[in-house]
Amino acid sequence: MTKADLEALRREVSRLERGSSPVVSGRFSTGSASLDGVLQGGLMRGALHEIFAAGTAAEPSASGFAVALAVRASEARPLVWVRQDFAGIEAGEIYAPGLAELGLSPDRVILVRARDGPAVLRAGEEAARCPPLGAVIIEPWGAPKALDLVASRRLALAAARSNVPLFMVRAGAEPEPSAALTRWRVRAALSAAMEADAPGRPAFDVELLRDRAGAGGRNWIVEWDRDQHIFKDIPALSGGMVSLPAGGSHHARHARRAV
Repeated sequence: MTKADLEALRREVSRLERGSSPVVSGRFSTGSASLDGVLQGGLMRGALHEIFAAGTAAEPSASGFAVALAVRASEARPLVWVRQDFAGIEAGEIYAPGLAELGLSPDRVILVRARDGPAVLRAGEEAARCPPLGAVIIEPWGAPKALDLVASRRLALAAARSNVPLFMVRAGAEPEPSAALTRWRVRAALSAAMEADAPGRPAFDVELLRDRAGAGGRNWIVEWDRDQHIFKDIPALSGGMVSLPAGGSHHARHARRAV
């Protein structure tokens, strides 16, 4: 991100501040009764939340989980997504029809491309200061040296002052001390096919690694309902699971997909 890019972001932030008013609220619900129960009603708005991909291949799932949370929190307001260029090289670029499938209209997204981790942090902090935004997603790749405890505190403070939730997607990195209020690890989960063998809803295996309110070490399987904009609990499987041969019969493949 160049100085000109950062200045353009500042102008866009100023425009949003003039054109709308913030929604002030302490928490927003995820829609999942089990998640909300542990989170004391939902996630805090004015806070930094870290979402770790459970391996590089899980980056799309971590990003999808962050987008779904941002949709829940934003209440139809604009979102800013600051993404390091290398994330696009390693995990693929953002796909507008995919955002629409998650219930997020692409025209609500202000996408900021950043060349490195420090640029992601600068732009993310600038965006998080804008109260009219519905949410901010930042995606540095790996573990940039600039992302230390002090930098995370700056991000958390910006989110707290504006009451804008800030979701930091982490891929190619391991958890380290930070000022994040909650920390998650996310991977894809198997979804159940819908009627007429249509593809199922996006499903996530989410683990709450840390919650400064005290609830941590919990795991859920949830699916995202794009029409209602809520997470729904997926009941745990009962009974044993039968190993299925790779490339098996049509019935075997159908059973595997349903599981």
